Amino acid sequence: MSNRFVEAGLSSPVNLTWEVTLACNLRCRHCLSSSAEPAVDELSTAEALELVAQLHQDGVFQINFGGGEPFMRPDFMQILAACHARGMMTCISTNGTLLTPERVEQLSRTRLVAIQVSLDGAQKSTCEAIRGQGTYDAAINALELLARSPIPTSINTVLTADNADEIHALQQLAGQLGVTLRISRFRPSGRGADNWEELRPSPAQLVAFSAWLADNQNIRTGDSFFSLTSRERQGLGLNLCGAAKLTCCVGPTGKVYPCAFLQSDRFTAGNLRQNSFKEIWDNSEIFTSFRGLRIHSCEDCQRFDQCHGGCPAVAYHLKDDIEGGDPECLERCVTSIAAANAKESAA
Repeated sequence: MSNRFVEAGLSSPVNLTWEVTLACNLRCRHCLSSSAEPAVDELSTAEALELVAQLHQDGVFQINFGGGEPFMRPDFMQILAACHARGMMTCISTNGTLLTPERVEQLSRTRLVAIQVSLDGAQKSTCEAIRGQGTYDAAINALELLARSPIPTSINTVLTADNADEIHALQQLAGQLGVTLRISRFRPSGRGADNWEELRPSPAQLVAFSAWLADNQNIRTGDSFFSLTSRERQGLGLNLCGAAKLTCCVGPTGKVYPCAFLQSDRFTAGNLRQNSFKEIWDNSEIFTSFRGLRIHSCEDCQRFDQCHGGCPAVAYHLKDDIEGGDPECLERCVTSIAAANAKESAA
């Protein structure tokens, strides 16, 4: 991706994450938004449908729905129908507990929806230690139900210290169920920040995962692991942060952010109750700053052309510096392991 493209940006994001509600029936320990009860003054049905119309007019190709649990929102199916009526692709991230045969049948009537069901361990005990009792069986039931439908379906797993050794088993489980596997990065946001030290993968686990990804190129990660991308996977996706360039995030109350992991006042790009999405996308100072973001401290790194400094959200949450370079990039992990080994040898 050229610097000129990054600075100029697109006339609209290719895809957009929309956290439609903070309501959730689970209390997962790694939740990016501390979902529980609905946010105060979430967008009304009329406001949500108006946003769908704006996003379609602006040329947004796909909306990725999350939360909270999207199906906790009473009008969610109506919002989806409005997207599909305009030919917009949708992807739903769900915990699977509220999927019924009737709901799956209704969603199966369009080819414009994909669903990813959260499952954070190949073993029931591993998953439920993160997501709560009963969540493993509920997710498996939802995946089996979806696998019998024409809906493209994937397991979505957040890589943590607890499940890092079960990734290959999750890949096998996905194959047995007839779905695909997507692995997301754990970031210190929301409830995840409270459990960061306990759940964060170790440098050794991240290096091992990077090597495993190189050998398993059918595994999807979006852009969440570009900081660990090996040369073998370089051609499969982005090699730098797409926030405010290719994507952004809309929160439950209509505030717009560069990405889902930076939903704070400091990074509020605008409010849809005050400005149109187009005005925010084109004119936000926050978005302009992200489009021009350069991680100069990483430019001399031998892997700079592969990750361009990594994830600014992780740099912000861990170092309070979006320009500080990703503390969990592959180069830093390797260096950390080498330093630990040297210290142990000297002891």
